[in-house]
Amino acid sequence: MISRRTILAIAVSAALVVPAAAQQAQPIPVVATFSILGDLVKNVGGDRVVVSTLVGPDGDAHVFQPAPADAKKVAAAKVVFVNGLGFEGWMQRLVKASGTKAEMVTASTGVQSREMDDEDEGHAKGGHAHAHEITDPHAWQSVGNAKLYVANIRDGLIAADPAGKAAYEANASAYLARLDELEGQVKAAIAAIPAERRRIITSHDAFGYFGAAYGMEFVAPQGVSTEAEASAKDVAKIIRQIKAEKIPAVFMENISDPRLVKRIAAETGAKIGGTIYSDALSDDKGPATTYIEMMQNNIREFSAALSS
Repeated sequence: MISRRTILAIAVSAALVVPAAAQQAQPIPVVATFSILGDLVKNVGGDRVVVSTLVGPDGDAHVFQPAPADAKKVAAAKVVFVNGLGFEGWMQRLVKASGTKAEMVTASTGVQSREMDDEDEGHAKGGHAHAHEITDPHAWQSVGNAKLYVANIRDGLIAADPAGKAAYEANASAYLARLDELEGQVKAAIAAIPAERRRIITSHDAFGYFGAAYGMEFVAPQGVSTEAEASAKDVAKIIRQIKAEKIPAVFMENISDPRLVKRIAAETGAKIGGTIYSDALSDDKGPATTYIEMMQNNIREFSAALSS
């Protein structure tokens, strides 16, 4: 027969064990630099992570200015996920200011990056525009690249939380299957658009990877960053191109000032398509609250404007 003293000892031991178990079950804090990356991390991390995003929905990472609260998020994180490819020009300063000991994971590792010409007005002698090549950071616009992001996120989480290896692998596998399905939808939608109509104008040059992967041509008055100012010469050139090539539609992005695109549409007669999402998801009331929804929204808008 078990004595009352033994029962009491068991109860005390159980009371001591429960907090320890609960502590082990606490999700790990991680940071993602922008909303699209944050969604990918959530899909891989599942219940084992709590994700804080620095640049939120409808936010523009190109012009983002970190606040002290952002440094606190980075300081508290166990893992920090960045896009890389020069996208977060402010991140190095933020990491230094935060003093974080977090593991830094570059989600774009392994991506075959695109180089593109970017003109800086007035930097060359005599004030002439100087063209130089820069890396296009918007690699997530190809679903194939997003799959590489997922693999890097999975590996980064496993390194930081080895006990969650099975969960991270299962989550990544399930999400990759959904991305396979998404890529099929994207290819089917673009294939249904007549080849001669697969040309559009966007606010800034964020869709190069999409165009290369799926056979579309994108022209943008701004460069790779929304910080770039479109010169009058650039705008005039695009207007002439639209008229000469009969480019059928222009699109506004959720992160960009719509006035320039509206002006181009007014001067050319090109149709203004619906809002598309390039560098940020929509808020929870919008049509692009996740990466998959974002890509589906964009191909829906492209199809509606270009198929007829």
